[in-house]
Amino acid sequence: MRILFLGDVVGRAGRKAITEHLKPLREAWKLDFIVVNGENATGGAGLSAAHAKTLLDAGADCLTLGDHAFDQRDMLSFIEQEPRILRPLNYAKGAPGRGHRLFTATGGRKVLVTQVLGNVFMKRAFDDPFSAVEPVLKSHPLGGMAQAILVDMHCEATSEKMGMGHWCDGRASVVVGTHTHVPTADAQILPRGTAFQSDAGMCGDYNSVIGMEKEEPMRRFVTGMGRGRFTPAMGEATMSGLLVETDDRTGLAKSVRMIRHGGRLESAAP
Repeated sequence: MRILFLGDVVGRAGRKAITEHLKPLREAWKLDFIVVNGENATGGAGLSAAHAKTLLDAGADCLTLGDHAFDQRDMLSFIEQEPRILRPLNYAKGAPGRGHRLFTATGGRKVLVTQVLGNVFMKRAFDDPFSAVEPVLKSHPLGGMAQAILVDMHCEATSEKMGMGHWCDGRASVVVGTHTHVPTADAQILPRGTAFQSDAGMCGDYNSVIGMEKEEPMRRFVTGMGRGRFTPAMGEATMSGLLVETDDRTGLAKSVRMIRHGGRLESAAP
């Protein structure tokens, strides 16, 4: 199975890239399943119902969120209506929606997608992501109920993301990091067969500070004071992510490749 994961969609530029390019890429790259992290798609903070529909209509099979899951208030109700959107598994108790789901890919094959939030350097302490993901993996043995399993590890620290990769090694097809918006150069298959990358990067304008217009972040770095809100940069976006081919029998990764399409970054395709 060929699974594409795309990192955090940031603002209008990121949405535009998805709507213009995702369906053609699905056909050109012969993709079986597409997961998109959409938690910054609406004004750089959260995902609205309308923009969620836009990304799903553009070809995403599943949308993951993150620590900004409910910054857009209508997501509190919309996530209950739309099973293709997942919030973090270890979010606040009683949060609407769900943190994992078994999806159907091409040919009737099953793909389990789940997301967890890390704790290191995050603004609030969430439940332990390792113990949160454990029962999900145990109840969905790889190569059995699920032909593939993808874990979106949404956090700041690369060390915590690496820890999750090794924790899931051999039990998930893919563990990929999100949240920091910069693609890391460590795409690999871990010793027991799980594809891993510390951060998939973002789908946004890289002539920016992690997808935001440069002036306000730079002002805050230099002066320690803010004068306004962060605003998503509007230049041409680069779609950044990870393409993994898995073995349907074992669920383990056969190949992994970093993906970059459009915008300022050097292109990387299958």
